[in-house]
Amino acid sequence: MIPKDPVMLLSFINLKLRDFYKSLEDLCDDLDVSEDQIVEKLAGIDYHYDKEKNQFV
Repeated sequence: MIPKDPVMLLSFINLKLRDFYKSLEDLCDDLDVSEDQIVEKLAGIDYHYDKEKNQFV
């Protein structure tokens, strides 16, 4: 289960990307969550995925 609050989601996703996954796609596949929903929700608080950094910035 991933956080519903966008700020908590940001923290959760960036931590997982930093410590456990080499890409957002890998994280979403492993956790069985929609990449589009995560990207959309975090775009709502002006955060966007940076592939080179493997983080939402």
